[in-house]
Amino acid sequence: MSHLQGKFVWIEHVSSDAKRAQTFYGEVLGWKVEGAPMGDFTYEMIKAGDTTIGGYATPHGEPPHWISYVSVDDVDATAKAIRAAGGKVLGDPSDIPGVGRMARCADPLGATFNLFHSAQGDPEDQAVRPAGHVDWNELTTPEPDQALAFYEKILGYSHDKMDMPNGAYLILKKGETARGGIMKSPAPGIPAMWTQYIAVDDADAAVTRATRGGGRVALPAMSVPDVGRFAILVDPLGAVFGVIKPAAR
Repeated sequence: MSHLQGKFVWIEHVSSDAKRAQTFYGEVLGWKVEGAPMGDFTYEMIKAGDTTIGGYATPHGEPPHWISYVSVDDVDATAKAIRAAGGKVLGDPSDIPGVGRMARCADPLGATFNLFHSAQGDPEDQAVRPAGHVDWNELTTPEPDQALAFYEKILGYSHDKMDMPNGAYLILKKGETARGGIMKSPAPGIPAMWTQYIAVDDADAAVTRATRGGGRVALPAMSVPDVGRFAILVDPLGAVFGVIKPAAR
């Protein structure tokens, strides 16, 4: 059983209308739902093919959104380090019986994420993420350098820089493995946030399905050499997500 510190290992859709979200993502991404008994309630999990990749959760007073879980060796120690580095712990570390330990957190600029230490260990990395699986996690923030310093300190990342038309794109790495990216918010006033990109076979077709299902387009489909063709969408409840047809690797 191994744990991969800094790997994004789970996603959650947080809203008060999980059924509507499930219908939308079933049509757009082909996801299925599988219930997991959790004491006095059932946690509904996202199935991409035969693989469980995430779940649906109720909000803590915040608007609908997606949130990622990042693997850490010690949830309590990392939560303490987050507070010391200017971040916030929004929900104290707690155990999920038989599953692992987690804590809800935010970086100093307000982007939220969850810490997680799995009782079963983390899945091995895939060279190619199949359609329906999370391909990439990306932070947009008004202060990329400040965010970079925080995540390098807290999660032990290093980074590479990739020149883009709107500025440097920062690639978070653990060893030689890319874990996520950081870029400057595209316009003033946009809050810091993590966006989850889901692999699809055809980005344009996914956009069409999303708009047909009541979603809207935040960033039209575009292609970037060596990255792929991607778009950013908003589901009918207001949660932001991305779709990407990755470039050949």
